[in-house]
Amino acid sequence: MPKGTKQKQKLYILGQIMLERTDDTHYLTLSEIKNLLEKEGVTADRKTLYDDLQELSFLGLKIDGEKNGRSYRYHVIEKDFQLPELKLLVDSVQSSKFITERKSQELINKITKLSSKYEASQLKRQVHVRGRIKSMNESIYYVVDMIHNAINQDKCIHFDYYRWNIKGQLEKRPNPTHTVSPWALTWDDENYYLIGVDLNDGKEKHFRVDKIKNLDILDQKREGLEQFKGYDLAVFSKMSFGMYGGKHEKVTLRFKEGMVGALIDRFGKDIPILHTKQPEWYETVVDVMVSPQFYGWLYALGSDVRLAGPKHVVKEWKERLEETSKLY
Repeated sequence: MPKGTKQKQKLYILGQIMLERTDDTHYLTLSEIKNLLEKEGVTADRKTLYDDLQELSFLGLKIDGEKNGRSYRYHVIEKDFQLPELKLLVDSVQSSKFITERKSQELINKITKLSSKYEASQLKRQVHVRGRIKSMNESIYYVVDMIHNAINQDKCIHFDYYRWNIKGQLEKRPNPTHTVSPWALTWDDENYYLIGVDLNDGKEKHFRVDKIKNLDILDQKREGLEQFKGYDLAVFSKMSFGMYGGKHEKVTLRFKEGMVGALIDRFGKDIPILHTKQPEWYETVVDVMVSPQFYGWLYALGSDVRLAGPKHVVKEWKERLEETSKLY
């Protein structure tokens, strides 16, 4: 039998066939494998196919043979990603606001290639990207990568910072140029944020990554080691609201039993929960960054959660409520 034109690629093509056309519920017989190889310009006989399938297993692609009547059928087992894991990745890509619609589709197409064609159809049925409010900044992926590189290299960065105008366009802010010592990237409210020291004024600041343009990594070493030593993003995320700055305070919140879930979701299950003298009311003390966003969160919880201390924070809260009521 004359050899096909792609014999040197035989194992690779065989591996691709097995990955694409088999999974936990779909199999191929040796005859079917032989026919599929021949369509790709590769000849094979039964004996060499046994050896080739075993060779793929040695190379890390686990293939199992199952008796089916008088013959055997084969399929890939122990894939790097199981179908539920791939579905989770697809869902994460779709729901990420910072990933553009076009990039979302590109990433999902790549994820589907990690599955068989039968599993891929299930993944594609989950794709509902078009029409979603997604980021319009394609460069965000490269900006994130450059920031990570700067942090790993212990270098400062330089960039222009933009904002949205009334025409729905990004425009430079007043004094847009920043030289920053980057210390962390964090994810909050469906957006990436850079946390670092702005060397223009020495203050800790947060920058929305999708509003950063013209970023360069400098030769200058980072500053602010003492300021960020022991910096815990998990603790910071519990304290802050929407990545807006504010004054660190320990506040006392009183709440009815039905609201305990909302407080645990925000501050974690280890918050202290104490009984009060008022029936049906409980109390906790939590660390927060007091800001307009904190007050907005508090207002959204309604009358079943009350700010009880400290006095100066309660006073500011009352003044804000009075100012707002005057507008109506």
